[in-house]
Amino acid sequence: MPTAPTLEQLRRHAIARTLFTPTTLPRAIARLGFVQADPIRAPARAQDLTLRHRVRDYRAGDLERRYARLGIEEDFFVNYGFLPRAHADLMHPRQAREVWTPERARQAAAVLEFVRARGAVHPREVEAEFAHGKTRNWFGGSSNASTQLLDAMHYRGQLRVLRRDGGTRVYAVRSAGLAAADAQAVAARMDALIDLTVAKYAPLPAASLGQLLSHLLRGGAPQWAAERAAALARARLRLACARIDGVDWYWPAAENPAAARWRPDEGVRLLTPFDPVVWDRRRFELFWGWAYRFEAYTPAPRRQLGYYALPLLWHEQVVGWGNLSVVDGALLAQFGYVAGKAPRAAAFRTGLDEELDRMRAFLGRT
Repeated sequence: MPTAPTLEQLRRHAIARTLFTPTTLPRAIARLGFVQADPIRAPARAQDLTLRHRVRDYRAGDLERRYARLGIEEDFFVNYGFLPRAHADLMHPRQAREVWTPERARQAAAVLEFVRARGAVHPREVEAEFAHGKTRNWFGGSSNASTQLLDAMHYRGQLRVLRRDGGTRVYAVRSAGLAAADAQAVAARMDALIDLTVAKYAPLPAASLGQLLSHLLRGGAPQWAAERAAALARARLRLACARIDGVDWYWPAAENPAAARWRPDEGVRLLTPFDPVVWDRRRFELFWGWAYRFEAYTPAPRRQLGYYALPLLWHEQVVGWGNLSVVDGALLAQFGYVAGKAPRAAAFRTGLDEELDRMRAFLGRT
């Protein structure tokens, strides 16, 4: 029986397996399996900040510009984001937890025929055709009812995002996806979805594996919520596992975290809060011994790190965070450090200067 890895080896494994050598955009998306999206630009959107480390010569907005040619979908998985079409198909036909009223179902049927006839439809075209009016949104404000209906139809798999125009989704009718699943097929799909999740975020503490499965069953595949316990039990049997300092850890069985190949490079990187290296806050604290928090929705007086603090990774340590913005065309950066001051090593200072240069190129601010 192989010797259990150390926590330090798991940390190196977590970094090196996902911060792979930059490749093409299609290959990077396929290797990641899922890229979480977020609309905040500080200084760019999360999906772009994630991909810039993994795609050669990536520039902010490349994913949106090339989306229609990539064979991918905007969809829910463990969160909302981008994933290969074959992965998205595993979750459809999706059954939403909300049951439509007969009137809502009739509206959706009419809109579906309208989109099918047009081929591609902007939300304002739907509003002009049907005049659905206004409705209350989830945060208490007012939104176009047509926009909410389109969102709901997209979620259910009736529509897909064909492209974005100025950031607004343009919809088309979605193909049927996979056939409705019997019990055996449901189990196989659940196993595949969990394996995709683990491949993205491993190595995972047991509690984080359960958390991600809950995310998947709330957003990606709510119709299979009753399968949670059985799917989790099967995953625990097929994944590699070790108990370290009282915590059970899981990762793909084909990988050996103790292997010498998992060796992070010496570079400095500013990571998005949604990067797979730092997404799991529980794992973050186990690896680096301090609590990173995403504070964009925290009232300003209560923020400790900043509005959109980017974790600052150096080799295999997250030594601090940076808050970046573009003002009058120039990139401004402010940093905080866990130790209270920046590392003194010349390699860190050089690496940080190089990372800021890469950020400027990514933003088109060179």
